[in-house]
Amino acid sequence: MAEKGKILVVDDDRLVLATVTHGLAQAGYEVIDADNGDDAILLAREHKPDLALLDIRMEGMSGFDVAAYLRDHLHIPFMFLSAFADDDTVQQVKALGAVAYLVKPLDIGQILPTVAAAFAHLPARAVAVAASVAAAPVRPAVAPGLPAEAASELVAMAVGVLMHRYSLQRAQALQRLQKLAADEQRSLVDQAGRLVEAVELLARGQ
Repeated sequence: MAEKGKILVVDDDRLVLATVTHGLAQAGYEVIDADNGDDAILLAREHKPDLALLDIRMEGMSGFDVAAYLRDHLHIPFMFLSAFADDDTVQQVKALGAVAYLVKPLDIGQILPTVAAAFAHLPARAVAVAASVAAAPVRPAVAPGLPAEAASELVAMAVGVLMHRYSLQRAQALQRLQKLAADEQRSLVDQAGRLVEAVELLARGQ
């Protein structure tokens, strides 16, 4: 079966880990597994999975710790698979921005639809970001009258900077640039120009 995407599964219960890993692999996903938070982060940095399934309460780093790292440093979406459903846990799950929260006990047949739904949204977001870049007005305040080809190169340079700085894939970097532009109410090209200009100033030691 063709692989549908790459998933990191993290659980300190070896039986649960083996069961979920096997089920996802049988369903066509490429699976990386870890039984603790430290290994999970190392594997995530090395393999850049598309999605992570995290247990919450583990020895050492908790699932919440791992999720925060994945969100802030690798920009990898995650969901939780936990036996706990108290109000505090639910609030932390929401605050971290998990794409889903599944409460044990459950079998792989209950997990697969949620995983499939999460993956179904990933390409859609990438396509939407790419479309918004293509449609973005070429009106950079940093260089009025910039030709369309030069504007496209400027955006590409900014995307490259973000990919290198935050270890992002291209679609994720485009999305980050788009968000920066929206937050500052600037055009995409304007934001790209400012980013590239800032990097050049740093490179010159100014």
